[in-house]
Amino acid sequence: MQQEINNNFSKEDEFYMKRAIELAKRGTGWVNPNPLVGAVIVKDDRIIGEGWHRKYGELHAERDALSRCMEDTRGATIYVTLEPCCHHGKQPPCTEALVQAGISRVVIGSMDPNPLVSGKGVKYLEEHGIKVEGCVCNEECLAMNYVFFYYIRNKEPYVVMKTAQTLDGKIATYNGLSKWITGEQARENVHADRHRYAAIMVGVGTVIADNPMLDCRSTAVSNPHNPVRIICDSRLRTPLDSRIVKSAVQIPTIIATCSTDSDRKSLYENAGCEVIITKESEQHVDLKELMNILGEKGIDSVILEGGGTLNFSALQAGIVNRVQTYIAPKIFGGTDSKTAVEGKGVANVDEAYQLRNKTVRLLGDDILIEGEL
Repeated sequence: MQQEINNNFSKEDEFYMKRAIELAKRGTGWVNPNPLVGAVIVKDDRIIGEGWHRKYGELHAERDALSRCMEDTRGATIYVTLEPCCHHGKQPPCTEALVQAGISRVVIGSMDPNPLVSGKGVKYLEEHGIKVEGCVCNEECLAMNYVFFYYIRNKEPYVVMKTAQTLDGKIATYNGLSKWITGEQARENVHADRHRYAAIMVGVGTVIADNPMLDCRSTAVSNPHNPVRIICDSRLRTPLDSRIVKSAVQIPTIIATCSTDSDRKSLYENAGCEVIITKESEQHVDLKELMNILGEKGIDSVILEGGGTLNFSALQAGIVNRVQTYIAPKIFGGTDSKTAVEGKGVANVDEAYQLRNKTVRLLGDDILIEGEL
């Protein structure tokens, strides 16, 4: 197969690939750090099998679809959103399953940048007499797996900085109250993202001020998973009786620090927390080093729900890939009221962090602005 994008596909090809994309998205939040993948098997102009990668460690989309076929698959076409794998991991190669099933044509939506695959899946299929074509609905398939593609190429998590603020940029009143700035629809969207991304990160100041649980309480997802909780705590000040520490046995919890206080470290570890020590960067946790460590642990994405200090540190460190800002139609005012991004700030207007590929939408009374950095 020519591995460049081909735009000359039939409406039927696009129809079946769009269905495969719909199926793939059902794995959102369950498959990290694997990609979202969907598959549709078609024979005699009929769908005879559908599947998707449902959960990390379980069947890949192609094998899931094959397992649900009640008809002979010989001579059929399979539409799959990502190049089939050809290596042994937690699951055997999908390419072998397609050959054994007698599939005659494979239509893919995007190539797999994983060095273990990256064209090798296509080559294997073609060497076994299967016609391979792609890439159908390529932009949609790439957009769906933006986290996976970033993680595979950079070996560190994709970071989303989320803020909820008033029209005048305040994230709390002058006496520290912040519940609730935004409405129910915005908060539900936040919890859906906690299910979507692998981890959530805050600063120790947020833990001390709010004593949050940082779990996922999405009502739109059945039995949503809780993200790994990460606290940036340079001096190990996280209260041992905080809700996060007390629930660390049930929900994976990481405390990132640059403190070498071994006694304090042991107290957190005995409570069920993992403690990561980084070098110090301007008296804070070195966020770039932390991202490298998290990537090595298989954490492919982090939603940053910190305060203004951590947010500015993250921007300075260059770890933020995407910004989500929820704006409520309210004004708090006050020079002592906390803002979404604090720190020293930039000196010149042309040094501002500028968003690209921006979107704006309404969520009830609130506005959500998103963009990439």
